[in-house]
Amino acid sequence: MSIETPSPRRGEIWVVNFDPTIGAEINKTRPAVVVSSDAVGKLPVKLIAPITEWKQHYARNLWHVRIGPDRFNNLEKDSAVDALQLRSVDVRRFVRRMGRVSSTIMEEIAAAISMIVEYK
Repeated sequence: MSIETPSPRRGEIWVVNFDPTIGAEINKTRPAVVVSSDAVGKLPVKLIAPITEWKQHYARNLWHVRIGPDRFNNLEKDSAVDALQLRSVDVRRFVRRMGRVSSTIMEEIAAAISMIVEYK
């Protein structure tokens, strides 16, 4: 019996196992958006941005991108993509595919990442 390796694609939301973590790193099993290009890399890793429950005080943060639930992303509540918690993870951490974000949300995530790294 073989276990199929997940093939996450840019813009998809997957449930990802973030544990173990240290300190203030985002933890537990939670949704995340794949932000890395599908054309980049030879290793079985993806760059992801975790998703957490939306809190109103996130509105002033450049690194939180608000995302509402819809039939494409299959989120259950208003959420925030946390671009400050970007991680490169092995595809074996991916549990299951949930859905995908719109191209507009992907542009907002890319803009948040650009601001975090002060890309001009």
